Amino acid sequence: MCGIAGEIRFDGAFADTSAVAKMIDELAPRGPDGSGVVARGPVALGHRRLKIIDLSENAAQPMTDPELGLTVVFNGCIYNYPELRAELEQAGYRFFSHGDTEVILKAFHKWGEACVERFHGMFAFAVAERDSGAVTFARDRFGIKPLYIAEQDRRLRFASTLPALLAAGDIDTGIDPAALHNYMTFHAVVPAPRTIIKGIAKLPPATVRRFAADGTARDRKYWSPAYERRPQDAGLTREDWRDMVLEALRLAVRRRMVADVPVGVLLSGGVDSSLIVGLLAEQGQKDLMTFSIGFEEANGEKGDEFIYSDLIAKTFGTDHRKIFVPAEDLMRHLPDTIRAQSEPMVSYDNIGFYLLSREVSKHIKVVQSGQGADEVFGGYHWYPSLSSSNDVVGDYAKVFFDRNHETLATQLAPEWMNPEDASLELVRSHLEAPGAATPVDRALRLDSEIMLVDDPVKRVDNMTMAWGLEARVPFLDHELVELAARVPPELKLADNGKGVLKDAARLVVPNAVIDRKKGYFPVPQLKYIQGEFLDMVRDALTSRKARERGLFRADWLERLFSNPAAHITPLRGSELWQAALLEMWLQTHEI
Repeated sequence: MCGIAGEIRFDGAFADTSAVAKMIDELAPRGPDGSGVVARGPVALGHRRLKIIDLSENAAQPMTDPELGLTVVFNGCIYNYPELRAELEQAGYRFFSHGDTEVILKAFHKWGEACVERFHGMFAFAVAERDSGAVTFARDRFGIKPLYIAEQDRRLRFASTLPALLAAGDIDTGIDPAALHNYMTFHAVVPAPRTIIKGIAKLPPATVRRFAADGTARDRKYWSPAYERRPQDAGLTREDWRDMVLEALRLAVRRRMVADVPVGVLLSGGVDSSLIVGLLAEQGQKDLMTFSIGFEEANGEKGDEFIYSDLIAKTFGTDHRKIFVPAEDLMRHLPDTIRAQSEPMVSYDNIGFYLLSREVSKHIKVVQSGQGADEVFGGYHWYPSLSSSNDVVGDYAKVFFDRNHETLATQLAPEWMNPEDASLELVRSHLEAPGAATPVDRALRLDSEIMLVDDPVKRVDNMTMAWGLEARVPFLDHELVELAARVPPELKLADNGKGVLKDAARLVVPNAVIDRKKGYFPVPQLKYIQGEFLDMVRDALTSRKARERGLFRADWLERLFSNPAAHITPLRGSELWQAALLEMWLQTHEI
């Protein structure tokens, strides 16, 4: 829910409320139900509201508690806020609202920055302390809710999206060569703290950052699960793990039903979203609304999976809606989809989530979605090949990277080529860190803590919030993930991936959904670029702005234009679409 922004000055000047207002205006789609700005000397905080919990104005933000001397702006949802509120009331705290925002204020006062360790949920927030002048930022364990920061000349600005910071102006918009290397190599993932823009950074997930009044800052990472086996788990059978996973997922789904408005499901027809629907039905959810989307086929590749979503909708009696997007509609909405991206994201799923969210937002404000299951339970095709790896860094790069450092040098213009292999070193630092027992554990940790954050999770947040729709992801319940991290890798790799999760699913949903070939939001027109789509990307990459920027070598682009379908990355993406998406995103945001 919502969008947040603000400015903090460390030079004795007053915060610029007009800059905050510009950021809040840019964030309007994230919070169509209300807005506000509060300023006090060097600190100005702004908020756009999407009403999900406590629909009254008592829960409006920025929220100030004069008695405690604290002001907060918050984006997200704390699912266990009723339990925390009861505990805080027992400790003598008095409440003037009925939502989760005020619980953050009181929890911060009682437990300080350690309050985040008590929160079950997704969140990005800033708390300003009246008496000390300090401001504390925090982001949830998986970075489900974004937080962008721009520091310059003793001034800090923050916002829920990168374009909101651009709207306020006075940002170094130069392209970061190391981030460009990540984008082109690490499957368009640019991990925190970098963004493609030099002047804008991201607060890493599971991080609390406290700024003192003089601008000095310190970070604390508050969560990092161990991907190792525990001695006390040694006697557990496959059925034991199945039952533990199913019970933890039941709880995760139930937690994410907390709302004062109806909650639906984005139903792809895959095992993950189908399992969510089944568990909601099991818990007595009536009149559940479910939504699916499909596209025209191309190059013989089917563009929808309605056969499976229809099966689940019929099995559990949901109020199901299907959206079919013809090619002309896809072309028409691509510019808006690109505009909705806080950072350039190459996945074809973006347009699917964008158009699906548009339809869903006409009916409800909150959905549950299946993101994270593949990263947490080992569903991707590259994990089995790592099980016997003696070189996890090199082997991971072979199966995941879009290209290696040497190949990239033949595609980027020399002046944009980062001299070091920034992507390989990034991956190495995470894969070789202690706390993961096997090569598969190391890859799962990297994917769930790094790749997931800046690809699937960011995609869902950006595309749903573009329509004022809140998406909740039960597979990223941190207690479920801690359990999954302990599961032996061979149980995750079983049954062609996600074995232990599929074992649990067989107790809830039809086998036809579980045993099907793995699917995604298929958008074949963007994978096999031709016709008007080829004209569009060629126009972008040969435009005056693109030529002046000069990111890519002309000979490489000509090879892509001549036969786009021949240049597909190891992860089945179009090289041409990857290059074009970056250029179109930069032009869309006038960078």
